[in-house]
Amino acid sequence: MRIRSLVFAFAFAPLLAAAATPAPPETDAAAKVLAHDILKELIEINTTDSVGNVTTAAEAMAKRLRAGGFAASDMQLLGPNARKHNLVVRLRGTGAHKPVLMIGHLDVVEANREDWSTDPFKFVEKDGYFYGRGTEDMKDGDAIMVTTLLRLKKEGFRPSRDLILALTADEEGGTANGVEWLLKNHRELVDAEFVLNHDGYSIDTVHGKPVFYELDASEKVYADYLVTATNRGGHSSLPRPDNAIYELMNSLARLAKYDFPFELNSVTRAYYEQLAKIGNGAHARDIQLMLKVPPDPAAIARLSQDANDRSIMHTTCVATRLAAGHANNALPQRAQATVNCRILPGNSPEEVRKVLIQVLADPQLTVQYIADDGKTIQDTAPDKRGYPPPPLRAEVMRPLESLVASFWPGIPIVPTMSAGASDGIFTSGAGLPTYNLTGIAVEHGDERAHGRDERIGIEAFYRGNEFYYRYIKALAAQ
Repeated sequence: MRIRSLVFAFAFAPLLAAAATPAPPETDAAAKVLAHDILKELIEINTTDSVGNVTTAAEAMAKRLRAGGFAASDMQLLGPNARKHNLVVRLRGTGAHKPVLMIGHLDVVEANREDWSTDPFKFVEKDGYFYGRGTEDMKDGDAIMVTTLLRLKKEGFRPSRDLILALTADEEGGTANGVEWLLKNHRELVDAEFVLNHDGYSIDTVHGKPVFYELDASEKVYADYLVTATNRGGHSSLPRPDNAIYELMNSLARLAKYDFPFELNSVTRAYYEQLAKIGNGAHARDIQLMLKVPPDPAAIARLSQDANDRSIMHTTCVATRLAAGHANNALPQRAQATVNCRILPGNSPEEVRKVLIQVLADPQLTVQYIADDGKTIQDTAPDKRGYPPPPLRAEVMRPLESLVASFWPGIPIVPTMSAGASDGIFTSGAGLPTYNLTGIAVEHGDERAHGRDERIGIEAFYRGNEFYYRYIKALAAQ
């Protein structure tokens, strides 16, 4: 998910003054009802890895698509186990061009009822928002893509290329990532000229005013590590400063203060070059100094104080889980932390593991890699690196530029690198150019993906639904 800092957002005050939110383009009323009903149905199907069922959600969407006129031969429900079936559906075109693949994950992160003010698996409408786990990440996108295909099918629209939609499992974790599984086992079902990933949002707003449109063309590499401290333990009445918890916490404190080296790639440099043109104030001046060759170290240091700028310019690592001790009255013999890293393209998880060993600076600690299944622990990490960004293809950009100008007049399209990670890492790795784009707008500071009381603005959802339908139709008509 794309997240921006308040300092960053308010650097664009002149732009905000000119960029009042326009009235929504005319929207088909039936399409709004359809998108609403699909989103509600998806939210109320629990698709967490622990107790949920992705297959149930995939079957529900297949049922809707069959009712909308899609032939059984154009839909496939398949996966490695009964709970993790993926849905692949194809709207057939003229074949003048190779297909486009649209991807979206049906699974969601865990959500505890006691942490939320509403039931996370009930679709709640209040105060201008839809609430529920997945409203932002990313059942809103799933509903929009299904609605788009149903609208095109009902119209009898014949695209210039096949449109393929894959709704998949385990993007958020688990052992059965659907995109990876499909590419390895059924490449023929999802092979395409390029990929459109609907994961996330694309328009940043401040006080309801759109600032710019983000086109993700690159992303970081995700990696988890297990850091373990061990000790001989002993009786708690005889405390020692070398117990396992203290060793681990002291090392994690060093990690919290460490910045990985500054680095820009072609996408992040273009991103900051755009911001330098449209921004003002201290933030924009620091961007200009940072873009110089050589870059200004003081400007980098100031920008890096903001978590969002730091995530774009640096690999980042943070402790996310802790476990320690074996008894209330005993010194801990073992303490462990999960460290989650988001690695800049061009760097490998194994390189980062070695940096962690140096930064933690304790020979009593071990740093191991947690494999993608979340269970297998390895002494070394893969040497895989992030993939170079794809070219900004004319057939992708032409309709995008036209529709952004129509829906949000005056805002620029800014190429970005996602500081998170998505299934785009698998499609990019398979040689399929991948672009992350949506019509969803999120207010700055209200990004709630993976958090409590996740929500999406009702009007933002409906506008995103209409935008995506028009975009896919324009793209496929070329």
